[in-house]
Amino acid sequence: MRLRLGTRGSRLARLQSERVALRLRALGHRVEVVTVLTEGDRRPNPSATVPGGSLPEGMFVSALERALIDGRVDLAVHSAKDVPLRPREDLVLAAIPERADPRDALVTAGGGACLQSLAPGATFGTDSPRRMGFVRSWRPDLRHRPLRGNVDGRLRRLAAGEVDALVVAAAGLDRLGLGGRIDERLDPEVVPPAPAQGALAVQCRASDRRVLEAVARLDDPALRLAVVTERLVLEATGGTCHAPVGALAGVSHGRLWLVAGAAAPDGGERHVVRLEAEPREAEARELAAVAGGELMEKVVSHVA
Repeated sequence: MRLRLGTRGSRLARLQSERVALRLRALGHRVEVVTVLTEGDRRPNPSATVPGGSLPEGMFVSALERALIDGRVDLAVHSAKDVPLRPREDLVLAAIPERADPRDALVTAGGGACLQSLAPGATFGTDSPRRMGFVRSWRPDLRHRPLRGNVDGRLRRLAAGEVDALVVAAAGLDRLGLGGRIDERLDPEVVPPAPAQGALAVQCRASDRRVLEAVARLDDPALRLAVVTERLVLEATGGTCHAPVGALAGVSHGRLWLVAGAAAPDGGERHVVRLEAEPREAEARELAAVAGGELMEKVVSHVA
């Protein structure tokens, strides 16, 4: 088949999309990568134009969805964590093909540091209430600085001395070939990552059976179950991608495991839960509901 694959224009997005394109080409398809400008790409400094500094949910996804609906592309590759919890009925996530390291990472200008070794009162930059809350729950002396932008831009601001450290997704650094800059990959029970962090999602039109069948060959069922479980935790807490809730799931030794947590942005409250179940969708839903209910009771309802 000839497939038009839609992608955001950032360097990281194009690298991610090209990984999917290569796998489709290996199956014999002809793939054209089509760059679609999203609302997030139009805002070099999004926090300056969004009230309260929060980015609208789906800002990096909606333009690609419109391109799918309009027939300009046949499939689109997203960072799975950016996909809204309630996608459009006429579109479907046809494949969750791969995942890079889902953990968050600490990066300093000089290297060789860890969360516990940062100097008292050091500043750390992140745009995430989740990261802010969990980091401050372990190191309440650290000072938070709001910091947005792409990975390269954040690293430049770190080098310029605007902050002493960054907390960012390890997956982005690894895919950009910058994994060597990471000082510490943070334990998911210390800083639970954003649900679906590091995973790729391939979206298609629900009515396009030929494309769905082609893309379905890329799907990793165990990874899909893990990502679905994590997103269900977020849904159970009534959250969005900006919520101070993290979750990481996986299947190993015939069991579905889940680590989920929530933290108040000031670090004053935190709660982490670890659960296991049979690796089936019904059990995943129950697991996520139990975890979400506990996080709501212990933290989320207090900070909403």
